[in-house]
Amino acid sequence: MAQEQVQIQTQKQQQVQRLSQQQMLQVKLLEMPLTELEESVNAELDDNPALEAGGEEADDINTNDTPESTEDDFDTQKEREERQDALDSALERMRSDDDLPTYDARQQHNNADYEEIVYGDTTSFIDKLNEQVGERVLTERQKEILEYLIGSLDDDGLLRKDLESISDELAIYHGIDATTKELEDVLKILQDFDPAGIGARSLQECLLLQVERKVENGEWDRDGQFYKYIHTILTHYFDAFTKKHWAKIQASLSLTDTQVEALQREIRKLNPKPGASMGETQGRNVQQITPDFIVETDDNGTVTFSLNHGNLPELHVSPAFNDMLAAYKENKAGMNRQAKEALLYAKEKVDKAQGFIEAVKQRRHTLQVTMKAIIDIQRKFFQDGDEAELKPMILKDIADRTGLDISTISRVSNIKYAQTRWGTFPLRFFFSDSYTTEDGEEMSTRKIKVALKEVIQKEDKSKPLSDDALAKVMKKKGFPIARRTVAKYREQLGLPVARLRKE
Repeated sequence: MAQEQVQIQTQKQQQVQRLSQQQMLQVKLLEMPLTELEESVNAELDDNPALEAGGEEADDINTNDTPESTEDDFDTQKEREERQDALDSALERMRSDDDLPTYDARQQHNNADYEEIVYGDTTSFIDKLNEQVGERVLTERQKEILEYLIGSLDDDGLLRKDLESISDELAIYHGIDATTKELEDVLKILQDFDPAGIGARSLQECLLLQVERKVENGEWDRDGQFYKYIHTILTHYFDAFTKKHWAKIQASLSLTDTQVEALQREIRKLNPKPGASMGETQGRNVQQITPDFIVETDDNGTVTFSLNHGNLPELHVSPAFNDMLAAYKENKAGMNRQAKEALLYAKEKVDKAQGFIEAVKQRRHTLQVTMKAIIDIQRKFFQDGDEAELKPMILKDIADRTGLDISTISRVSNIKYAQTRWGTFPLRFFFSDSYTTEDGEEMSTRKIKVALKEVIQKEDKSKPLSDDALAKVMKKKGFPIARRTVAKYREQLGLPVARLRKE
């Protein structure tokens, strides 16, 4: 009896171990970023002859339970080709009347305002701009001023300080007495750097600089209607443009629906945050990122997404191994030792191939339902791109919506990225704690931080606000937070106390 109990215990232990190995494989693949997954799949294809890429049986890893807001690769590619064909046809029809060229560049919005570490090289956009300084013929004075202007840029690559303040700072801290006219001349040198739009003092100037660069590069014709329309919109209808009042713009410029659609598409290719396309000021380079999700938002606010499958091949179990396994099983009674060994070998490889395919399928499903839940909660951000619109959201919120474990959501969100209309973000960017006021109102800590940062940026630097004063200003703005909370968030934003902010 004791011996039988030991055998039963041993059998149970082996079963748990077998299940655990499959679960470990699923966890391992789930944590992998796309590029690492591609390497893992290729390594498995080399190692297991029962696993094959491509072929008619590739549906083995395709699921039919795709969330409502997803598209598979084929449909996504087909839709993009159809949209491009439609645009090409529209532009072809317009070229004779409006001189609108076909321009096939892809939108490249990369947001560098991340809270998570981005894996890449350690060259920041400040470093890259300073490298370009060395490529210009400048006097020592111009070089010093130019480097100071570069150091004054914000994370988006824009110059938010006014030139008079910079003139004062140069005089006080560097002993350089520079007039605003001299600073203006040096700033024009900076604005000639790559990428276009760097060093702009406003979003409007940033976009106009990019438009002028396209003319200089020969992409657009200055005498063509295409340039004139966009330049006019950004110059004379900028307020209407920022508020998306396209009907007003269309009526004022007598544009057709087709022209408006083409102009909107081209304007969206301009980058409102040129510094972000080069890497973060903290030295992290966003160009190294391969997004796991492609999120698209159309002009009607409809948000859809698809998984980025990269170079992942379709997988299926080798028909030859399946046939061999079936043949051996039919003749199992008359097998010799060599045949049985062949059967065990084939079964082992087929089981391993099926397990790997199932793990890839499970990874895909988990990513899909997680991203769908994130979009459902943060839909407003994906529509407008306003960080302040991000709602309070923690791992448990997504776990409750998807039915997945919190640890699984954590693994998905760890080093996965989503490419959106507004930039490329780590999934953890969309998570934010909540702050509950004394009245029981729940607010996003991210929204509070954005408001606090804006208050500090606009304060009178000769009389910076104390944490008590900041708390009072925040309360007036609808954020009734305590002084200690102000201090906590200010420190998290990397902003010093009032006396150190005084200029």
